[in-house]
Amino acid sequence: MGWATTPIYTGLFMETIKLERNGKVVVRSKADYEINKENFDLRGFKEASSKPKTEPKAEKTKEEKKPETKKDE
Repeated sequence: MGWATTPIYTGLFMETIKLERNGKVVVRSKADYEINKENFDLRGFKEASSKPKTEPKAEKTKEEKKPETKKDE
């Protein structure tokens, strides 16, 4: 193996794609992904979105306190 297979070389001169499964992100070459696209799909990998997904915040409902009524004894 020479310098052509180092991660720096592959990162500079090859297009990469980020794949996501179960919250984990892996980086593969674009050529490798295109060749093995069916295998990646079967294993549950999807293209990682560039923007992180934001979960909608649940709105807190304020419970109104009912005025207490005094009972005559």
